[in-house]
Amino acid sequence: MRFIPHRRRQPPAVIIVALVDVLIVIVIFLLVTTTFKKNQPALRVSLPESSQAGKAGVNENPPLELVIEPGGVLRLGPERKPVALDKLKGELAAAYTKNPKLKLTLNGDKEASWGQMIKIMDAVKESGIKNVSAAVNAAGGK
Repeated sequence: MRFIPHRRRQPPAVIIVALVDVLIVIVIFLLVTTTFKKNQPALRVSLPESSQAGKAGVNENPPLELVIEPGGVLRLGPERKPVALDKLKGELAAAYTKNPKLKLTLNGDKEASWGQMIKIMDAVKESGIKNVSAAVNAAGGK
């Protein structure tokens, strides 16, 4: 019988210094890339400013003003009475039947919901009002 002499296996030689160098480079790369990353909003909308914005209604019928407050409350007319979004179409249609040359001015806050603005514009179109403007800040003003 032939016996195979048992040789002791030698542990594999791993160069730890090279692994530590690679690990340090990876850690530095992660630190550099994560410090420059900033959270950016998906969409930032600001109402525009106009240098040509003027006061309407000097020589004509004053426009009907619809104010959109930051909380989502709608206020209509000079008396600024609150109006629900589902009743807005009826109120605008009634005002349009009284005055077919009615002009509507939308005055919204910068934080007004864009979805609410779309619903308001749909109600304005359904009521038949053709002349709609958006109030803006004068250039250089707040």
